[in-house]
Amino acid sequence: QMAFWDHMDELRAKVVQCLYVFFAGFIAAYFLSDHLLDWLREPLFKYLPEGKRHLYYTGLFENFFVHLRVSGYASLLFLSPVYFLIIWKFISPGLTQKERKNALPFAIAASFFFLVGAAFAYFVLFPAGVKYFLSYGTAAEVAWLTLESYISLVLKILFGFGLAFELPVLLVLFAKLGIVTPSSMRAHRRTALIVITIVAAFVAPPDAVSMLLMMAPLYVLYEGAIFVISKLVRSS
Repeated sequence: QMAFWDHMDELRAKVVQCLYVFFAGFIAAYFLSDHLLDWLREPLFKYLPEGKRHLYYTGLFENFFVHLRVSGYASLLFLSPVYFLIIWKFISPGLTQKERKNALPFAIAASFFFLVGAAFAYFVLFPAGVKYFLSYGTAAEVAWLTLESYISLVLKILFGFGLAFELPVLLVLFAKLGIVTPSSMRAHRRTALIVITIVAAFVAPPDAVSMLLMMAPLYVLYEGAIFVISKLVRSS
């Protein structure tokens, strides 16, 4: 048992730990930021002619701040297992001893699905989306892409898909806490589909193909979560 302010002190300590991890990753990523930007530009440059593979910046400090932003996002993305483990360690003292044993599996699963979501966006969504939008319109319309707008879009989609793919982890966690059951999830399939559609509309690029590419795996993950939760209920 802990008093309210003891919980606040513990929360502050965990936040400080996350900040230490973030800044350590940020510094390391900054020295690799040129390579990270090359990696982010690759899906676009693949479909641009050789002489037009450029991203323009319109402000003196824009390029510098883009490098800083990419370094920060890289720290969040690649060190996500550490953040999830720290968060779980803060939550676990309020759970039973049996539930605490799930700390490592939870951190691994949350990190895995986050990275899978980001990888799905990069390797599946980007090639299809970039190819579609660059070929949209007529020859009289030429893309003049800026560094800021493109990198902002890419980072938004990467992290949006990463967070969206946390769906099965959250559902399994809610099931362990007694908030949802397999029967309730089966009964609310239509509601889940509506929520998935809304999430896809906000996170995916504004075209039907990209939305479907996001909705399909999310619904598969929802059905997979029902299967896993059913197995857990039978084994408990």
